[in-house]
Amino acid sequence: MASLPKNLSLSLPLLLLGFLISSAQAGSIAVYWGQNGREGTLKAACDTGNYAYVMLSFLTTFGNGRTPVLNLAGHCNPSSGSCKGLTSDIKSCQAKGIKVFLSLGGGAGSYSLSSKSDANKVAQYLWNNYLGGKSFNRPLGSAILDGIDFDIELGGSKYYDDLAKFLSAYSKSGKKVYLTAAPQCPYPDSHLGKALSTGLFDYVWVQFYNNRPCEYRSGDITKLTSSWNTWVRNIKATKIFVGLPASTAAAGSGYIPPNVLKNKVLPVVKRSAKYGGIMLWSRYFDAKNNYSGQVKRDA
Repeated sequence: MASLPKNLSLSLPLLLLGFLISSAQAGSIAVYWGQNGREGTLKAACDTGNYAYVMLSFLTTFGNGRTPVLNLAGHCNPSSGSCKGLTSDIKSCQAKGIKVFLSLGGGAGSYSLSSKSDANKVAQYLWNNYLGGKSFNRPLGSAILDGIDFDIELGGSKYYDDLAKFLSAYSKSGKKVYLTAAPQCPYPDSHLGKALSTGLFDYVWVQFYNNRPCEYRSGDITKLTSSWNTWVRNIKATKIFVGLPASTAAAGSGYIPPNVLKNKVLPVVKRSAKYGGIMLWSRYFDAKNNYSGQVKRDA
């Protein structure tokens, strides 16, 4: 075999190293779907090719003896069984390699956990009705979701660490149960701090919006990046994401114009090996503003 020119042979390791670094820092986009009947179908969201993760939002009622309630706004009515029609959409998304999660909680609802035993009961319910278990009346039909997202903003903080442990244990049954979470950016999160300390979460999308002490504001990225550094330094997770509103109407504060995200924020947060990409609230606002389309190549 002919030898490479000396200067080229020396540069190859550097080229390879640069490729590996850029690949490791390449991010994905996660999005919440389900809280606006005008946001289009789940299949249409996945067909954009912009998302790697979709959170079905939300299971708004659970725990403490409550009958669990799935609320997907105007998309379907679980009590009538119409949400089972999402089976084909979910499977279509998964066939594209997109992971689909059920999100627990949200900013409105009635949920909390009263004990370790209660957490176990909720885990069993989720396993049998949304994951790899069996139930006679699965709200989303035969589709098997990839995991559970914790978007806990109400009802206290107790026993979510136990819920994470019980759900994680089901991974031993075969198909991995992914665990994700959407804490607020003030560290530690008042509802999910103890759960996140278990180190069981695969993806953590920190909400850098509606939180003035740790969000982007008027050209200043320092509060966000300082908070980001705290999160990546203290949280054990496979990847951590920058959670953002997809338009100015999506949140009260914290919107980052796409050009600012690409040119100022991403170059800083990508320095961490834990960087996973960005999370957007929500598909409805993203569809109107095309935020994901504007930043996907840089994420």
